[in-house]
Amino acid sequence: MAEDKRFPYRFFVVTFAWSWLIWLPLVLAGVGIIPLGKDLLGAVTAPWIMVGVFGPAAGALYSLRTLRGKDAVREYLRGLLDLRFGWWGWLAPPLVLGVTTWLAWILPELWGAPRLPMLLPAVWTFAPYLLLMVFLGGGQEELGWRGYILDPLEQRLGPWLGNLVLGVVWSVWHLPLFFMPGSTQVFVPFLGFTLLLIGYSYFHAAVREAAGKRTMAGLVSHGWANAVVPLFPTLVMADGAAQPRYWIWAGLTLLAGVVATIVRTSRPGAVRRPYASDRWAAADAPDPAETA
Repeated sequence: MAEDKRFPYRFFVVTFAWSWLIWLPLVLAGVGIIPLGKDLLGAVTAPWIMVGVFGPAAGALYSLRTLRGKDAVREYLRGLLDLRFGWWGWLAPPLVLGVTTWLAWILPELWGAPRLPMLLPAVWTFAPYLLLMVFLGGGQEELGWRGYILDPLEQRLGPWLGNLVLGVVWSVWHLPLFFMPGSTQVFVPFLGFTLLLIGYSYFHAAVREAAGKRTMAGLVSHGWANAVVPLFPTLVMADGAAQPRYWIWAGLTLLAGVVATIVRTSRPGAVRRPYASDRWAAADAPDPAETA
């Protein structure tokens, strides 16, 4: 069973290959190498980005299938139906992420910045938008990031360094979007984006831990993170804008993630206790006897 005990590097290969190869034509079109008209580019950018966002899910399912067999894939997908998150798993994402995003949106008004208007057409559209974010607008990334690769990373590096590494990798995975016309990332400072995702990595991992490492808790937490953004916009869609709200947002999110991880790691047995959902992850992690 030596194969099962190897760290699943193939997850990163499949994840990046899936997403970057899908996004590459839009990047090439953006720099003028592939001739696509602005109208056509604008029409295909959003759905094409969404297809690429399934890279982490593809990486997780491929790794499970090749390392553990098709039964492991079925077991993993069945686990998504378990919604017993506990009060922290359900309430922390809207409360914590809602407050941090709201503060980043409203604080610059204290020194005279104009208010950025809500981007949703009406408040009542928030509920369907949240569901979209959970299953198609970013939440599905958690099938790979927290749902699959986080456990092997934490077993090798621990919760602090493991989530730091994952946050940086997660930001680099988004890199093509920064060169893609029609993507909001073209207005985003990459360092601020990286700090934001490190904070999210810590926070989503803490929520998933509190929910008994149920993968669906990660999808819901990620969905809330994305869904509150159009309610409390933090990004000015203009080239060269200073983006004070975005930097505040990144800082507050990082702080929230650090605090959540302190709480998570301070509870006796919180990180290392076994879970039923760890059965496949433990098989992919390195054998301590081999790494001693």
